Amino acid sequence: MDDHGLGASYLGNGQCHFEVWAPLARQVDVHIVAPTDRIVPLLRGDRGYFRGVIGETAPGTRYFYRLDGQKDRPDPASRHQPEGVHCASEVVAADFAWHDQHWRGLALADYVIYELHVGTFTPEGTFDAIVDRLAYLKDLGITALELMPIAQFPGCRNWGYDGVYPFAAQHSYGGPSGLKRLVDACHQQELAVILDVVYNHLGPEGNYLAEFAPYFTDRYRTPWGRALNFDGPWSDEVRRFFIESARSWLADFHVDALRLDAIHAIYDFSAFPFLEELGVEAHQLAEQLNRRIYLIAESNLNDVRIIRPRELGGIGLDAQWCDDFHHAVHALLTDERHGYYEDFGEVEHLTRAFHDGFVYQGNYSPYRQRRHGNRPTGTKGWQFVVCAQNHDQIGNRVHGNRLSEILTFERLKLAAGLVTLSPFLPMLFMGEEYGETVPFQYFISHSDPELVEAVRQGRREEFAAFHWEGKVPDPQAEATFHQCKLAWEKLAEPRHRSLHAFYRELLRLRRKQPALANLSKEEIEVSRVANETIFFVRRWHGSNQALAAFNVGNHAVTASAPEPASRWKKLLDSSDEQWLGPGSGVPDDLESNGAITLTLPAWSFVLFRNVEARS
Repeated sequence: MDDHGLGASYLGNGQCHFEVWAPLARQVDVHIVAPTDRIVPLLRGDRGYFRGVIGETAPGTRYFYRLDGQKDRPDPASRHQPEGVHCASEVVAADFAWHDQHWRGLALADYVIYELHVGTFTPEGTFDAIVDRLAYLKDLGITALELMPIAQFPGCRNWGYDGVYPFAAQHSYGGPSGLKRLVDACHQQELAVILDVVYNHLGPEGNYLAEFAPYFTDRYRTPWGRALNFDGPWSDEVRRFFIESARSWLADFHVDALRLDAIHAIYDFSAFPFLEELGVEAHQLAEQLNRRIYLIAESNLNDVRIIRPRELGGIGLDAQWCDDFHHAVHALLTDERHGYYEDFGEVEHLTRAFHDGFVYQGNYSPYRQRRHGNRPTGTKGWQFVVCAQNHDQIGNRVHGNRLSEILTFERLKLAAGLVTLSPFLPMLFMGEEYGETVPFQYFISHSDPELVEAVRQGRREEFAAFHWEGKVPDPQAEATFHQCKLAWEKLAEPRHRSLHAFYRELLRLRRKQPALANLSKEEIEVSRVANETIFFVRRWHGSNQALAAFNVGNHAVTASAPEPASRWKKLLDSSDEQWLGPGSGVPDDLESNGAITLTLPAWSFVLFRNVEARS
């Protein structure tokens, strides 16, 4: 097996190497359709691979693979689909004028993540348009940009989870060159880039992989379609395909981390699972490139083995999303109890999430009607990504409404404090920092009417478990997409400007105070006052200590809590008039002789530091 890799690899001097895995075909030709029309056969090798080097094939050449002399299909490992998922693939040059030669990446503990959807983040909806907003994000305190999936999908409107070409950057966003310009610009601003990748299924339209090879299996099924074949016959080659996809994003596009979508839908019961192999490959690549590279899993399993080191019997991924933290915050602040929120809504859930990450650690889940999860022992705070909002938790509501449409201003600030002052990696969803009110709804642009109707019906059924009422927005309608574009002009309005400044100050304090920047799950103490809605969080690092008190109830609370003898200086109070609050009665300075007493208004929090530490 050669080392050029799958797909079309331009070698220079008009020479291009083609390689495709197609064991279901007896013959594979490259059908070049532009600039001239010609057909060139490939040689069959071991394990069903077809390869060949073809001359007069410069970057920009359009081509298909012709299977058994009959069917023209795009390249499964296409790097660019400039005319969409059904049309010809394009040969892409690997060279690019990078300016990030000195970039080695950030420590994962320094990540402050901003999740965005390329198509709705700016009016233009392109990679290049994001570049103009990087200084704004840097000033806010963001250190890592997370892009929702950008692998080529049908049409020009999609969340990205219907991608069918796992190597190709979406053409309507700017294609591969646009993505490289964005990543390069991020690194110039010392911003890391996380790319959301989908390795549990492929979308339904433009998905031709099954005509080439046994990429899929009927032994398992995902909620979104056929499961990928990661542990059956021919699975070695399926794994190679997706590992090469990951390596391409990390090496060719200089991406710093991959967010692995819904790994609970990657079914693999082999002794050396695909996810573990992917982790090994990614970390070896990091050593080769002398860069920090991370894999961050999305999982609803509450399984610590995902992030446990391989030498301790784990899979060895670097971090994972923590749904329990989101659910605990959301249920308390909104009073919603439908669907999986049935498992949450008590202050104890939030204090446990604040200390451990997982709320369900093998205890009984009423929603699941069984025990769920295991204990996250031996983990670090930076191994958990937490949020108050994300694309799923907004977009999978019937109207796609954000917290800013559900909560009062005081509760919005409280949500910000809970996330940013946790000992975990905070993640903001685009526009959250200024209280964006436009919805984020599900949208598609499929060309098959039957498929469109199936998606519409699926959305209606999905909302049934939450008992949400109202007409489900049409995901195919162009208007659904356009009304989700951020309304940046809101930043000029006092309420939105104040919330933005509040987030900026929170992130500044988190960065500057050693006790808050230290993401240790050992150097934290969480205590709740019995039968009250207030709880206290003390964190420390060396001589620096931070003390936060949160009131997650709808009435003012006066409570005492044992704290080390010290003098405390107030750093931030969500009730202050400075933040458009009702006014605070909490003094700027406190003296503790083993306990402190505070009165906090409803839905508020206050943050202190010990005065012996540096400001």
